[in-house]
Amino acid sequence: MIEEPLLSQCRCRRSKETLKTFFGYSLLHRVNTRKCVAILILVAVVSSFYINSLATVGLRMKPRLPPPKPLIICPSLSASGRRIQSDQRHVPNDHVSPGRLRLDAKVLLFAETQYSKLGREIAEVLVYNRLKYKLEVVGKSLPVLTSSDKGKYAVLIFENYDRYLQMDKWNRELLDKYCKQYGVGIVGFVPSRGGSEVKGFPLQLSSNLRVQDAMLNPDSPILRLTRAGDIWWGPLPGDKWTAFIPEHITYESLVNAATYLKNSNHTVTMTTVMRDKGLFDGIERVLFGSGLDFWIHKILLLDSMSFLSHGKLSTSLDRNILIDVDDIFVGPQGQRLTVNDVEAMIQSQERISRIVFGFRFNLGFSGKYFQRGFPEENEGDRYLLSRSRAFSWFGHMWNHQQPHLYENVNALEQDMALNKDFAEKHGLPINSSYSVAPHHSGVYPVHQSLYQLWKKVWNIKATSTEEYPHLRPARLRRGFVHEGIMVLPRQTCGLYTHTIFLDQYPGGKEVLLNSIQGGELFTTILYNRISVFMTHMTNYAHDRLALYTFESVINFIQCWTNLQLSTMPALPLAKKYFDLYPEEREPVWGNPCDDPRHMKIWSQDKTCHQLPRFLVIGPQKTGTTALYSFLSMHPAIKSNFHSNETFEEIQFFNGKNYYKGIDWYMKFFPTPMDNSTDDVLFEKSATYFDGELVPKRAHALLSKAKIIAILIPPSKRAYSWYHHMRARNDSAALNYTFYQVLTASDKSPKPLRDLQYRCLSPGMYAQHLDRWLNYYPPQQIHLIDGEELKTNPTETMMKVQTFLKISPILDYRPLLRYDSKKGFYCKIDEKSKKSSCLGKSKGRRYPPVDLASEKYLQSFYTSHNIALQKLLKRHGYQVPEWLAEALSERPTNDVPNLKHPNRKTRNLSRG
Repeated sequence: MIEEPLLSQCRCRRSKETLKTFFGYSLLHRVNTRKCVAILILVAVVSSFYINSLATVGLRMKPRLPPPKPLIICPSLSASGRRIQSDQRHVPNDHVSPGRLRLDAKVLLFAETQYSKLGREIAEVLVYNRLKYKLEVVGKSLPVLTSSDKGKYAVLIFENYDRYLQMDKWNRELLDKYCKQYGVGIVGFVPSRGGSEVKGFPLQLSSNLRVQDAMLNPDSPILRLTRAGDIWWGPLPGDKWTAFIPEHITYESLVNAATYLKNSNHTVTMTTVMRDKGLFDGIERVLFGSGLDFWIHKILLLDSMSFLSHGKLSTSLDRNILIDVDDIFVGPQGQRLTVNDVEAMIQSQERISRIVFGFRFNLGFSGKYFQRGFPEENEGDRYLLSRSRAFSWFGHMWNHQQPHLYENVNALEQDMALNKDFAEKHGLPINSSYSVAPHHSGVYPVHQSLYQLWKKVWNIKATSTEEYPHLRPARLRRGFVHEGIMVLPRQTCGLYTHTIFLDQYPGGKEVLLNSIQGGELFTTILYNRISVFMTHMTNYAHDRLALYTFESVINFIQCWTNLQLSTMPALPLAKKYFDLYPEEREPVWGNPCDDPRHMKIWSQDKTCHQLPRFLVIGPQKTGTTALYSFLSMHPAIKSNFHSNETFEEIQFFNGKNYYKGIDWYMKFFPTPMDNSTDDVLFEKSATYFDGELVPKRAHALLSKAKIIAILIPPSKRAYSWYHHMRARNDSAALNYTFYQVLTASDKSPKPLRDLQYRCLSPGMYAQHLDRWLNYYPPQQIHLIDGEELKTNPTETMMKVQTFLKISPILDYRPLLRYDSKKGFYCKIDEKSKKSSCLGKSKGRRYPPVDLASEKYLQSFYTSHNIALQKLLKRHGYQVPEWLAEALSERPTNDVPNLKHPNRKTRNLSRG
């Protein structure tokens, strides 16, 4: 028996019988107070484990219903999704002409207005497929159609074909002559209208129809991307279709559809898309009886342009698809993969690979979450690893945490190392050189540490994101390269983390079905030669919506198109992407503050108030340094920190510094203590003015910033630049006279030609300002008369402050004084009250320019000055006095040397 004092001393809550059961008599006799407490803790731990074990065994997953089967509704496909071998009619046509055509691969689109619905939709198809085009509002005079005996447009498209038919005789004859001479075809969309006749053509129309059951002509030579897979059953969108009734052998049906005729009380088949072979008037055409609301018309539009341009506007039949499965172990209990789900993935992968050559799902893992589900799901995790060689793999983060949220670089590196150790321990292939950050964090907006550690720990060379640029629709996304890592544009397929059940699909399952059958998902693959899709592990459990979606759309593509689908590992795919689109290697940094989602995945130590609110863009040798000095005197205006490489200028938007990213750029500006400030930050880089890419880049990051430029007589600027380079001991400036520099030819030494370009190009003000005005409205661009800045800086600075809306206004009159030695105004030193001027390099006295050079410059800049005057007046700017005087004194004849300038100058001299 256990003594009562012992039980009382231990203050045990359990009964004597319980203690006997667990420990026996002998142990209790030897126990003291400390041992008793330890024993009770052990009892609690064992009990808790035992209870949890019972609970885990008891709480099993709910039974899962059978998932929906993928859609295969196409008579020319077998049950496996393969094409039936006997179906030989659908060999894609090659539209390339054997003759040498003098045509540019460009479309001329005639739209009703710049904002008309169908015109915008046509333009979007061209943009999505990276086809060049020019949009003209119909009714105006025709644009120039030829250049050097070469046609500028390979296809003409009329949003409203009636506009072509009603064109005035002169323009119509000119357009028809162009089409016949260069073999150019016309695509026309024919609206429903009252009359049935097509004036001048053996063709009748039937308008305002409702049609259904569309069927393609499988023998049409136009079909290339499009494949006559089946009858598209059911009503077609819209109730104002036009049908064509041909009266000549030149016409051939491309699409037929059924319509109900009330007067005869029966259904007839009519032509809704028609080919005109050109046998009647020598011009080939494709006419559509409705717009692009019917999805087949979008593919046929691409095929029509390819056919009518003799292959000039063809798009490739090859399509590469990569399907990432993010978070393969990350998910709540009850929503994770079971053994059956894994096996279904493998079987689906095998079926898809019969159509998509080399196909494998690409699984992304965070090792910390392995074996965190119900027993059946943990078994699924283990089974997935046992079949790991069936898939491709890539790493997330061990903890699935967003990279920018880590406290320091060491913690981020440790997390990556843990995930790599997990992969090595479980035999996962880790040599793909591909990774994706959770929630796209750190990829864009760029988190520099992520890129550096990716390369260090994982040897990452490729990644993907749906955040660059954050555009809708998804098929407009583009790629970029940063720190040597290729960033592919990632697409979405309508499936997100919580998209699990078909009957709970957002908007209803019809929305998903429409996306698959000619809608968003279908056109994403159609328009993109490379598509990287993002899915989640949960999309492959329960209803297995990812398997349903991808098998369905791939079968649909097989049925209705001749696209050749394949895949490859992520790294070769990235290399292929940038081989196809090398121009996309150049990133365009946007402002994270303009996008709420970007703000959430931006580095925590960043602030929206650390970017400049205005830029002084130059050009060089116009007084930008003096302006910079005056602006810095204002207590509310703060300039960027100086760069060791380029003195006070950062030169971010127009050079190699741009590739360092916006984190690097923002380090040149002070960080406000409270994430908000009344200080107005600005940057001055005088090379921005004539940088070809600068306006686009600046606007992407600083769309709300104000822009300041200074204009002086361009001849004066050119001469000043020449002497500036002489002072810097430039060999060309030292060895050649100013006139020799101006008149250098294509055969001149490269240093001489480069100097000539830098002397002349920045002074072509209209050309460069027009580029800035393409991105910034006139209200955001302030132009300073450089001559006024020199002679009356106080008035100039008053205008600048008004433009910037600076408060309070600073009176510069007591702060500036004219210095007769320098020839311009200088700051007054507060202590000594003496003039504090810019350095020796500023305000140099140059010998007068020689007469030959003066005449050359006067003649060279005449056309550019005329263009500048027109531009200033058009946008409401005041014309400076020096410009008005220059134009009043312009010469009547060109100087002889202008006929043979070097190549760069000759191109620029056209204005």
